[in-house]
Amino acid sequence: MKFVAFERAKQGTGASRRLRITGKTPGIVYGGGAEPQLIELDHNALWHALKKEAFHSSVLEMELGGNVSKVLLRDVQYHPFRQLVQHIDFQRVDAKTRMTLKVPVHFKGEEESDAVKLDHNLVNHVTTELEVNCLPTDLPEFIEVDLSGLKKNGTVTLKDIKLPRGVKWVSHGKANPVLASAVTPAAEEEAPAEGAAAADAAAAPAGKGGKAAAKTPAAKAPAKK
Repeated sequence: MKFVAFERAKQGTGASRRLRITGKTPGIVYGGGAEPQLIELDHNALWHALKKEAFHSSVLEMELGGNVSKVLLRDVQYHPFRQLVQHIDFQRVDAKTRMTLKVPVHFKGEEESDAVKLDHNLVNHVTTELEVNCLPTDLPEFIEVDLSGLKKNGTVTLKDIKLPRGVKWVSHGKANPVLASAVTPAAEEEAPAEGAAAADAAAAPAGKGGKAAAKTPAAKAPAKK
């Protein structure tokens, strides 16, 4: 994705506030062996770009002063309750340096799996993004996970899929995280238990000695003389 940025001369709280009033968002670009550079972006264009998944998880092309450079989105600061981007940070990308970034996980094929088609399981997407390490040229926009082979009450873990070439998972101590799982709907689990309870109640003795207690006839009122 490509976006346009402009050089920003002034910094500070007051200058940033005046920028936002004019429909601009202050930002900064750092890294890549160069000095940090202050920038500003059109707020409306930035707001729409931030709604796109690729803007958060792919190498971006930033046009600044007629030059295009590769950057990554690193941080966004939003207003607490208004639809307003207050500040944004980008990091320059070095083509020869590996980087670490979170990449979204996309699932497919669950409707064709035995877990869903035959056993009517519900599929939980346990992991929605993975942190990976790779060169900028190897960075995937997303990681696709095929769930068509999912069985009843089964799981799909990281070891069950193949990561794109050149991409390594950053584990943070986790051995093999679950990506998705199939579970039996709660209503189906409760139904057999309710049926068993009803059967037990029907088999239980109604009174002492296993016989139902007979109703005592109402006493007749004495006849009037």
